Amino acid sequence: MRTDTADYRELFLADTPLMDVRAPVEYRKGAFPHTINLPLMDDLERQKVGTCYKYRGQQAAIELGHQLVSGRLKEERIAAWAAFARAHPDGYLYCFRGGLRSQIVQQWLKSEAGIDYPRVIGGYKALRSFLIDTTQQAVAECDFVLVGGLTGCGKTEVIAALDDGLDLEGLANHRGSSFGKRATGQPGQIDFENLLAIDFLKRRAAGREHFVLEDESRAIGRCALPLELYQGMQRFPLVWLEDSFEDRVERILRDYVSNLCAEFSAVHGAENGFALFAERLLQSLANITKRLGGERYQRLHALMQAALDEQQRSGKVELHRAWIVGLLREYYDPMYAYQRAQKDSRIEFAGERQAVLEYLRERSRRRQ
Repeated sequence: MRTDTADYRELFLADTPLMDVRAPVEYRKGAFPHTINLPLMDDLERQKVGTCYKYRGQQAAIELGHQLVSGRLKEERIAAWAAFARAHPDGYLYCFRGGLRSQIVQQWLKSEAGIDYPRVIGGYKALRSFLIDTTQQAVAECDFVLVGGLTGCGKTEVIAALDDGLDLEGLANHRGSSFGKRATGQPGQIDFENLLAIDFLKRRAAGREHFVLEDESRAIGRCALPLELYQGMQRFPLVWLEDSFEDRVERILRDYVSNLCAEFSAVHGAENGFALFAERLLQSLANITKRLGGERYQRLHALMQAALDEQQRSGKVELHRAWIVGLLREYYDPMYAYQRAQKDSRIEFAGERQAVLEYLRERSRRRQ
């Protein structure tokens, strides 16, 4: 029989299957990769037991829990737990603190299904604390460098081409700008932080102590960078990626128009997908109305709407270049030029894609 474990590091390194027996409302607030929610109690049952505990004490709450989860309902839940245990003989189960709920599930699996199945000591709270510590330790102990540059210069492509590149936008499922929403949703805040910590954990376990990140604001869509990482990014050295204006326009046209439209169509079907893509593009522009000013917003909106109408009619995307050029010249480039001036003392290298890649790879070799 496998024993209960407190080896949180190994659980995450091995992508261990985990059975989360917390209530669905708890699971939705934050969970871990490779977990499935098979609760001991649903949300209403948990609420009733919690109220009983508050006014009548633990023993009364336990008795109520056994009354609520009994008979056919109990059999169905044990069957689901047993199916998970048989499908994942290397897995573990956990509740919030590794206490009563996971112990009851463990006991019922043994007595009713004949299955010995181990639990995570300390439960969700201990696993979550371990991951928070993992990120904090990485920021304190590792070497970091940022890649900055004007909108559309290909920073994400550089990160992807490096063995020590860590893709924050990929983890957040968002491209980072006002136009960065994808067709698929973002993870919740806690889920994003967990994904980031596990990425750090696995890379450090493989011997990586040097990381290249894209220069980001605190928020990537609705996901916020952990405070200690964001604070570190205000002092980390910076490499500035340069590219021609024409190439930047074409990259934005590809990523934010052609590819994003295809992504929406793949998820929602051709007709609905295009309508949702167009709505997303127009809303992204509307979100920065105050920063653009009324006249400029109306002008760019008209260009975008004309481009969308032509794209829907003929499939051609060439008209989108007009609003992209206007947005870059009148909004993004002046903003990024100001930001670069503020960070100028931290820029240790500037150049086009190949030169930046060579510099960063050599920099990494020097630090290994």
